[in-house]
Amino acid sequence: MRRREFITLLGGAAAWPLALRAQQSAMSVIGFLDPRSPDGMTDRLRAFRQGLKETGHVEGENVAIEYRWAEGQYDRLSALAAELVRRQVAVIVATPTVSALVAKSATATIPIVFTVGDDAVKLGLVSSLARPSGNLTGVNFFGAELVSKRLELLRELVPRIGRLAVLVNPSNATISETTVREVEAAARGMGVQAQVFNAGTFDFGGVANGGRRHLNCD
Repeated sequence: MRRREFITLLGGAAAWPLALRAQQSAMSVIGFLDPRSPDGMTDRLRAFRQGLKETGHVEGENVAIEYRWAEGQYDRLSALAAELVRRQVAVIVATPTVSALVAKSATATIPIVFTVGDDAVKLGLVSSLARPSGNLTGVNFFGAELVSKRLELLRELVPRIGRLAVLVNPSNATISETTVREVEAAARGMGVQAQVFNAGTFDFGGVANGGRRHLNCD
């Protein structure tokens, strides 16, 4: 599924709880929680709004969207989620994984639509993929589990590779731990040395937090 098609699907998924509160407000409000900056999200937001439009929800006409961006400061997410809960939004769109986890902690009643790159069941977001139950639903990419396959493809492209670098975000501990675990196992099997860099912000001028560690895969 292409990115635009997926975001359009997400927009449609976010619309389903709005009917539950249609009689409570002249204009339903969607909360949008994201740890990133809107600067790099233009295409995704356009597709998200298009998905809503295709279900009959047009921003500014019959639905409002309250955006909460953490601007790369993950420690702000809890406060931003609390703002949306106090705002009594009809639904919270939480992306990526860290936002979904924070939103889940913030409310057990407001519907939450998420996108995550790890197993949503393992993360504790839903009880099962077939029947999520609770107040959460969304899309599961299983991106972390594909790490080993990516390394295999990299090895095919660069057969003589002896060392590789992996960038992870320590603020998103669940995904980082899964990624490092998968990388370590795959690299060991390939006889490659993996060097993991920690980047806790979106400052790409250098490796944030000055953190790095080596995984010696003999």
